[in-house]
Amino acid sequence: MQDIGHFLNFLKYEKRYSDHTVTAYEKDLDQFILFGSEMVEDFCLEEADHHLIRQWVISLMDQGLTVVTVKRKISTLRSLYKFLLREGLMKKNPTELVMVPKIGKKLPHFVQEEEINKLMDTSFFPGDFTGLRDKAVVSLFYGTGMRLAELKGIRMSDLQLHEKVVKVLGKRNKERLIPFPAETSFDLAAYIRVRNELFGVSNSFLFVTDKGDQTYDKLLYRIVRKYLSLVTTLEKRSPHVLRHSYATHLLNHGADLNAIKELLGHASLAATQVYTHTTFEKLKKIYNQAHPRA
Repeated sequence: MQDIGHFLNFLKYEKRYSDHTVTAYEKDLDQFILFGSEMVEDFCLEEADHHLIRQWVISLMDQGLTVVTVKRKISTLRSLYKFLLREGLMKKNPTELVMVPKIGKKLPHFVQEEEINKLMDTSFFPGDFTGLRDKAVVSLFYGTGMRLAELKGIRMSDLQLHEKVVKVLGKRNKERLIPFPAETSFDLAAYIRVRNELFGVSNSFLFVTDKGDQTYDKLLYRIVRKYLSLVTTLEKRSPHVLRHSYATHLLNHGADLNAIKELLGHASLAATQVYTHTTFEKLKKIYNQAHPRA
């Protein structure tokens, strides 16, 4: 169709899209035209309405295409009809009334409570400086749900060991106070005692390397991955998995969602609500196991 040729030239020469991208647009439009021709006699793009486009979306989903792919194809149509409107070849854009399917959010990975308890309550961690530090790192990650950058940046002056509270600098340079459990306080005290004996108090950062320098991202990842590998078969075994575990376990034990939002340092409740899906999945599993008619 002549209009499509003008549109593709517009993409290539005015928008400066790559040949690969232009070919992808052309392929999407050819598929839509083929569908329209099968549904409507003497089909033409200018006469397509939102009902036909919705039918196309349904047919694409029925073919097993991913939501991402379907959204891209609808985006191609939207771009075409915006172009035709601007050129005066159409009076309205039929894609404006088409709702595209939402991309489902992946549920966060988390470690089971019994696995965390097994790790922290048994003698996986050696009693030397490295072992005490590693246990304190894992304990604080799980005890507070803080981010890796937040833990790495903690200074000795940020820690109130007796009050069991730590101050962290989060995203957008926002400070917040996070409480931590008594067991984490014990783990930190045991580590700090040896840390100060070896390196004194000259280094202001709480967590240091075996040489007394500030810890770095790769080391903290390695610590968490090493010890989580001992108790879980999860493919992801990162500090962020401990953050997910912290939030999920709090919610499972009845913590208020708004309180979890503040503890995690989320800017909006929407970011925290992903954990309600995780707990709902757990409830569904319990239901399916327990209900006689499930």
